[in-house]
Amino acid sequence: MHVFELARRLIEIESITENEKRVAFFLKEYLSGLKYDVSLQEAAPDRFNVTAFAGKPDLVFTSHIDTVPPYIPFREDEEYIYGRGACDAKGIVAAQIHAAERLRAQGETRLGMLFVVGEERNSVGALAANRTPPGSGFFIDGEPTENRLAAGSKGSLRAEIVTRGKAAHSAYPQAGESAILKLLDLLQEVRAMELPRDAVLGETTCNIGILEGGTKPNIIPDRARAEVMFRSVEPIDRLKARLEAVIHGRAEVRYPFEVPPVMMNVAEGFETTVVAFTSDVPFLTQWGKAYMMGPGSILDAHTDHERISKKQLLEGIDLYVRLARTLLHG
Repeated sequence: MHVFELARRLIEIESITENEKRVAFFLKEYLSGLKYDVSLQEAAPDRFNVTAFAGKPDLVFTSHIDTVPPYIPFREDEEYIYGRGACDAKGIVAAQIHAAERLRAQGETRLGMLFVVGEERNSVGALAANRTPPGSGFFIDGEPTENRLAAGSKGSLRAEIVTRGKAAHSAYPQAGESAILKLLDLLQEVRAMELPRDAVLGETTCNIGILEGGTKPNIIPDRARAEVMFRSVEPIDRLKARLEAVIHGRAEVRYPFEVPPVMMNVAEGFETTVVAFTSDVPFLTQWGKAYMMGPGSILDAHTDHERISKKQLLEGIDLYVRLARTLLHG
């Protein structure tokens, strides 16, 4: 099956996070037909990682089979493949399978593939896979890096900040205490925080993504909530300490999700980059030395026009093969 056709087949199967079962079973059947040793691992109830080995793997291609919502149907033109997962990451999955097939046709059997669930939410698939490593020395994580090796990726910290007040009639504000005003003042201080830079990863950034509070315009609000996402270049515990020093007990804070920043490996002769997004790499520590590369642009991921360049997809196969040879024979 041509790589464009395989990408189409994968994109046509809706697999928004927690609904990956159909695409996992498709890959199991397809890879079994190619005579790989294929297994399903139940990473969460009715959600399955897919592993496929040509032999005892020293190198593993890996990516994720879940997507963000909403589902966007497949379409294509002469230059691009469009649809949810085109670049994040079903087109990449197709490219990795084709790279593995080319290597195997050249007699290389020390390779495998791992396609996981849940990367877009909490990396439940990678965490499960890390409990059963195959003894590989290297893995190549497929993410849309425009076919450049990522030397590092920022970490992320999602903080939920809740302020409390006292409800009252809006005609008598002195009888109450506005939780919204307290939160707005606090967020202004959060925005003014001094955040670190790193020579490789760049600057730490902060986005206030959710802001909510109150029930009616004529009631002083007694509760307000914000969700803030940091893209961090420093250890997450250090960033938490910075944030909590600013909040200083004036609000409740909890951290629903965090991923540490990571430095990854590069190889001579490959273009490099640094990425601000997070991935499964920090959770696959038992699968060998980490490399990250893949066709497609992160600026097209998670959008209503998600796409991947056909030219870049074909180049990605060549680069995966070249990187695998470099690692296996280096």
